[in-house]
Parts: sequence; C-alpha cells; structure tokens
Amino acid sequence: MTKIIITKSKNHIIGFEVSGHTGYADEGSDIVCSAVSTATQMTVKGIQEVLKLDSFVEISDGYLKFKLNIHDFENQNAQILLKTMEKTLQEISKEYGQYVKLEVKRDDN
Repeated sequence: MTKIIITKSKNHIIGFEVSGHTGYADEGSDIVCSAVSTATQMTVKGIQEVLKLDSFVEISDGYLKFKLNIHDFENQNAQILLKTMEKTLQEISKEYGQYVKLEVKRDDN
C-alpha cells in the first residue's frame, strides 16, 4: 500500500510525504503507482524547475518527501500546483482505496 501524508499550515499545503508501493500490479505495470508518482513528481518539478522555488526534496525507491521553504508557504502558484496534486490524489485514493491511503496532517505552529 502507498501512504500519502499531506501537511497543511493554516490553509496552505506546505509539504507531503509518499511511501510504499501500491501493490496493484507488478512493477512496470502498476498504473496506480504510476498515477501517484506522476502527480507528485510533476508537482515537485513545477515548483522547483518552473517556479524556481527553493524546497526540500528526498527521493528513494518507493519514497518521496517534499517541503516548501517557509518563505514560500503562501506562494499562490505553488499552492495552485499543490492543491491540484491534492485533488488528483484524493480521486486516486477514492477509486483505489485498498492500494492508496491519503491523510491530511495539520502543522499550525
């Protein structure tokens, strides 16, 4: 199962963490894992390479952690990308709930 944790502060998404493999199908044929990977990695690329915002990223096999720089939490363009990713992941987890678990965590410190 893939576990996704989206971290929010106030009304802003400030980061997310994705871990595990969905187990929907064999590696290379797993459309659910591919959909999650595409949504999350496209968001990271958009924020880092298109918007040129500094952020923390850690990637390894079956794992992706992302966090915006504190100065960019309210960046409107970053929030558009992150909220679009969240909506996409909500749909994936709704459709494939036995393979993908989505959780939203608050960090209002």
